[in-house]
Amino acid sequence: MSSLYEAKSQQPPKTGLLLLQGLILLLFCVFALRFWFLQIHKGAYFAEQAKNNQLRQDRLYAPRGLIRDRTGKLLSLNEPAYALGLVREDCKDLEATLKTVSEWTGEDLLKLKETFKKSRKRVKPFEPLILAPNLTFKQVAMIEANALHWPGLEVVVRPRRQYLQGPLLSHVLGYVAESGEDELEADEDLAVGDFVGKQGLESVLEKRFRGVKGRRQLEVDATGRRLKERILSPPVAGEDIDLSIDLGLQELGGKLLKGKAGAVVVMNPDNGQILAFVSSPSYDNNSFTSGLSQKEWAELRDDPMHPLQNRVIQSVYPPGSVFKIAVAACGLHYNMINPKDTVYCPGFVKLGKYTFRCWKRGGHGDVNLEDALVQSCDVYFYKLGMKLGVDRISDFAKKAGFGELTGISLPHEKPGLIPSRVWKRKRFGEMWHPGENLNMAIGQGYTLTSPLQVARFLSSIVNGGRLLRPQLLAGEPAEEQGRIPMTEEQLQIIRKAMIETVDGPRGTARRLRMKGVVVGGKTGTAQVVKLTDELKKMKDEDIPYKYRDHAWMVSFAERGDQRYVVVCLIEHGLHGGSGAGPVVKALYKYLYAEQPKDEGVGN
Repeated sequence: MSSLYEAKSQQPPKTGLLLLQGLILLLFCVFALRFWFLQIHKGAYFAEQAKNNQLRQDRLYAPRGLIRDRTGKLLSLNEPAYALGLVREDCKDLEATLKTVSEWTGEDLLKLKETFKKSRKRVKPFEPLILAPNLTFKQVAMIEANALHWPGLEVVVRPRRQYLQGPLLSHVLGYVAESGEDELEADEDLAVGDFVGKQGLESVLEKRFRGVKGRRQLEVDATGRRLKERILSPPVAGEDIDLSIDLGLQELGGKLLKGKAGAVVVMNPDNGQILAFVSSPSYDNNSFTSGLSQKEWAELRDDPMHPLQNRVIQSVYPPGSVFKIAVAACGLHYNMINPKDTVYCPGFVKLGKYTFRCWKRGGHGDVNLEDALVQSCDVYFYKLGMKLGVDRISDFAKKAGFGELTGISLPHEKPGLIPSRVWKRKRFGEMWHPGENLNMAIGQGYTLTSPLQVARFLSSIVNGGRLLRPQLLAGEPAEEQGRIPMTEEQLQIIRKAMIETVDGPRGTARRLRMKGVVVGGKTGTAQVVKLTDELKKMKDEDIPYKYRDHAWMVSFAERGDQRYVVVCLIEHGLHGGSGAGPVVKALYKYLYAEQPKDEGVGN
């Protein structure tokens, strides 16, 4: 019977039982207090956090404004492009994910890590960080098929620029590419992966083209998959722009310069509108938009024909005999010449121990100002250069727009060079020599001009002396930058001489004659290097390409209220009339609605 009861000494102490019960009660109190803190005191905060984990905001890319020519023909548009983004918040294994992305896209793993490192500070954890900006359809299909196995990776659809004419307008339009560090620092509206204008009008008009991004709200599950979306603010497309360029004329200019290095400018002298702007050779701006490899960039950069160079505004050349127009204008302005007075040209001029020869060995005989321009007599301008001197020529040339930027809405324009005594002393530490006046008077020596500067100057001769800013946008009002210091009577003397250069029996620009159209012109042959006696004996076609003279043809034409200025420069084209003349003639045939013919273009 006693075995049914335990000994009193073997029963647990009451104090221990009370302690255990107290600990259990305390534990429940702690849990209850914690639940109260989380659910009630911090309930609203954590509810908002949970909502944010479920709902995200994403940006919607705005399409860039479209570009059209003066007749409404489309020059650029936007097409959908695919990029690979990484949402860090959903990524469970960053190292493995980046390695997989490298395998899928072919991108170097170290480069991907560097991209991630640079971009993570600028991209929020729940927004896609762009790792690969240009995916092929095959890559998109692979990524979408494996998306469940790699949380955090998503395909981002963005508008991508496409240039419908490619190389034809690349020096005008430029191109867009991904924004760099400097651009991101300078513009708070830009985000990593955004495309911005890098060259041409795309760069100059970036803010107008860009538009405004939209926002959308996404509902996602625990793996980051999108369940629902709602547009908070739609994207606003950038501004559409109409250019002054005539696409048909531009295409003809590109065709005529194919295989050559040179430039063509067609300008309306009354308002400064540019109808054609051709720099040859060119490059395909679409290759920059879609992504250029290091090898492709190296080939383009090291091309000996320099296709990246905008020869209309970035290349400067000796103007040769084209500059005689400015020197003649200078002589009229300073009343240093009477247009009717004659100068005898025996074929050379002596200055000290030096002999300066005319291009015509036997000389031109007695010539007045008009004769000298029509026949491009060097001796007449040698003697005029001696009378004027560098100070007068330099001062007038700068007032005529040479040696200064034209102000066209394109980056990296070069001002060219109009030398002076002060410039030479600073540049070489030497004094100006009398013989250099003679070289300057025929557009040789240190003088350098761009084709666009020549077109602007010639437009001022045609329009009454107004120096107009060259315009690339249609509908822009004429902007007068200054006036050349000449009277209308003096301007008429120059115009008449240029017309006689085309219509006269001894004119050097006779190739430009057109029935029913008044055409004035001036040829120019700009020496690149001083030819040796051996080179002088060679036939033109036997002279090495790099030693051949540059060929200029500058002109204006008028029929009714249709007035144009056309300037053409062919690098190493030998002679203005035969090298650049056929190009100008074909462009006038287009402008005056005649069917262009080959007429030896390219020969």
